[in-house]
Formats: sequence, C-alpha cells, structure tokens
Amino acid sequence: MRFAEINLFGVYVAPISVMMLTAWLVVIALRRVADHFGLLGHVWHPPLFVFALYLIVLSFTVLIVAR
Repeated sequence: MRFAEINLFGVYVAPISVMMLTAWLVVIALRRVADHFGLLGHVWHPPLFVFALYLIVLSFTVLIVAR
C-alpha cells in the first residue's frame, strides 16, 4: 500500500506524523496504567522502557495502517 499525505485544515502532513501522534497518545495511556499499578518500579530504566514501548506501539500502528 502506498501512503498518501493527509490534509489537516489545508496543510498536507506526512502520514507518519499522524501515526506518531497516535502512538504517543497510546503510550501515555499505557504509562498511566503502569504507574497506577506500580509496574514501572520493576524495570531497570523506566524512560528507556517507555521509549521501547513507544517504538513497539508505533511499529504496530504502521503495520496495521499498511495492511
């Protein structure tokens, strides 16, 4: 599939930017859930874990959209 630019209020943006924003919002929600249950206290480097989680969610988003 070929990705096409998205028209946001007259400005054409790359589709990866919309996917990055979507992944960021999902990671914020997942991070809040992890903070609520105290899961981030069990990982070695929490910011690195959150970054890896962001990359996983972004990759999953790109694969879903490309299908």
